[in-house]
Amino acid sequence: MKTTTITSNSNDVKQQVSAEEWAMRVNLAAAYRLIATYGWDDLIFTHISARVPGTEDEFLINPFGLMFDEVTASSLIKINDKGEKVMQTPYPVNPAGFTIHSAVHQVRHDAGCVIHLHTVNGTAVSTDPRGLLPLNQTALLVRDDVAYHDFEGVAVDLDERPRLQKDLGDKNIMLLRNHGTLALGATVAEAFMRIYFIERACEMQVATLSSTGGTYYPTDENVQEKVAELGRDEEMAKQGANMLAWPALLRRLDRIDTSYQD
Repeated sequence: MKTTTITSNSNDVKQQVSAEEWAMRVNLAAAYRLIATYGWDDLIFTHISARVPGTEDEFLINPFGLMFDEVTASSLIKINDKGEKVMQTPYPVNPAGFTIHSAVHQVRHDAGCVIHLHTVNGTAVSTDPRGLLPLNQTALLVRDDVAYHDFEGVAVDLDERPRLQKDLGDKNIMLLRNHGTLALGATVAEAFMRIYFIERACEMQVATLSSTGGTYYPTDENVQEKVAELGRDEEMAKQGANMLAWPALLRRLDRIDTSYQD
């Protein structure tokens, strides 16, 4: 089903930005639509950001007030690390979105894209004191790359940023305690694959523990390490995300609705 498209001056925006920025905008808008397709959105809340190519202090984020399936390449807001809009837009920026995403972009210059979600399963596992458990292949592939950050309330206090940055460290996935999930990547594709794996692992954990009364069949520790080592293969992960999975996801999205490209 084709979604309702909300765009404004798409040609004008495209003419004002570089070809590299427009390509990033299209990929970022696609990520928003895919998150909605998977049912991981939370009304107008949560956010995905992408660093503007060629800059150190500018990134793109969703217009606060649009559903994820309404986001388009031209409607994305460009802001700097002070939260100031770099281009004219009628839409506001989610303050919590700025706090979380600016915190990551400030210190992780390898983060081309940052995804933050409030899914039921991701939040459930973030609230489990044990965190992500080694229950299955999916969890084992990413478990060593998961950081944890304690809940400090709705993330509108910029003073929280140093603590979030310290807790994230060099990890690429984070469980925000009592809050949700976060993943980053050098590209939108890599960030999306990481959020897919952590969300999938959380869904499996909730299903497993709820169906077994909290018990689970253990995996041999040597096997756990074998799978974790495979998950640490960055080159394989990059190729799988950028060359294989992301083009397939875009083809799927294009069969549904191409208006994210506007």
